[in-house]
Amino acid sequence: MKLFKSLLVAPAALGLLAPMAATANEVNFKAISNYSTENSEIDINNFKTTPQKNLLLSGGEGLVDSVDSASFDGGFSSTTTMDGKAVFDLGFIDYSETDSATEDVNFAYSYTLNLNTNFTGDDNLYVRIKTGNHKGWMVDSNDGGYLSSGKDSSDALKIDKIWYKFPVGERNTVWVGPKIENYYMHATAPSIYKPITKQFTLGGNGNAYGASTDTGAGWAYKADNGFAISSNVGSKSKTTTSGTDTGILTNESKTSWATQIGITKPQYSASVIVNQKYNGWTDGYYHTASADDALVTGGNHTAVGLRGWWRPEDSGTPTPSVSLGYDTTSYDGVSSGTDSSEAWFVGLTWQDMFTADDRIGLAFGQPTMHDDETNDPFAYELYYSYKANDSVTITPTVFGGNDRDGGTEDVFGALLQTTFKF
Repeated sequence: MKLFKSLLVAPAALGLLAPMAATANEVNFKAISNYSTENSEIDINNFKTTPQKNLLLSGGEGLVDSVDSASFDGGFSSTTTMDGKAVFDLGFIDYSETDSATEDVNFAYSYTLNLNTNFTGDDNLYVRIKTGNHKGWMVDSNDGGYLSSGKDSSDALKIDKIWYKFPVGERNTVWVGPKIENYYMHATAPSIYKPITKQFTLGGNGNAYGASTDTGAGWAYKADNGFAISSNVGSKSKTTTSGTDTGILTNESKTSWATQIGITKPQYSASVIVNQKYNGWTDGYYHTASADDALVTGGNHTAVGLRGWWRPEDSGTPTPSVSLGYDTTSYDGVSSGTDSSEAWFVGLTWQDMFTADDRIGLAFGQPTMHDDETNDPFAYELYYSYKANDSVTITPTVFGGNDRDGGTEDVFGALLQTTFKF
């Protein structure tokens, strides 16, 4: 048997030695002569030559200054981690009054990569790369079909988010970035309900917690007892009537300034937010009316949002976790009609009911409605999410609503969502 192992090892050793003939003086021949047939594995360090500089990585990824074969693995640095997910969405929507091609069955995807890099051990550079091909009702905010997974980048892979956060002292955190939404910088989570349609994110995605990706910066303070306060600003340039660009953080640029105070305990949380929006900043979702443009275009408005959630000590019981939300908004400079609007939300979640890590979700509420409207908009979703395995989750969902799109449009939709996490 030893002879057979030696016959196997000899060609392997010769194969390694042949291309090294030009640099034979650098090869560790002593290590080769001391090789024992009791160990049939060859350690590449025994044949290591002096590392060359400016080597091109296989596949042409780029040049590196040097290669240490003992430690180089061709991956990210040890301070960078990556995770991601792919989502398949197969569904349809039906309108009571509109005969539209968007009612057809759609099959779309989104693909997301999250990169996190720290430099000091406490900071983090976050980059989200995302693509997708959602279209039609899957990314239409007016009727409630806009999916949380929806991305309409027409298959183009883009930097979707990028920011840097770092600690200041033991209790403070600061964020700054050219692509960030304000809710990433809040100190208190407004909701623990996980939505399928985007209208139910953040305890009701209305004017108080509506968000738009752009330049931003923020600060948060968290105390040991669960109390937290945060404040952040988002800014984006706009084109004036004269055709000039306002830039960011000017008197003319679109600006959102949100300040939140809250407290969080293991079983419950409560918070209040004041979001002041200037110069036509728009990010509210899921209800439009003829007065909408007059209320927000070029103007200012202030939204106040109340949020709270509670969860039971144990999952797998008939008692669900509960998330609640209420928004009220006042608009400046309204020449006619109402100058205020309201919205509310309820989200219920049952976990571990039939199998481990499954979830039943039910959400309903009133999208943003102006006080002088005669219709009564309503929205809902119901889903069951279960894990096919540790990395794949399947979620059948139904959703809909009444008096949507600022009128009397009733909506019903169904979706089968499959999520692959890696």
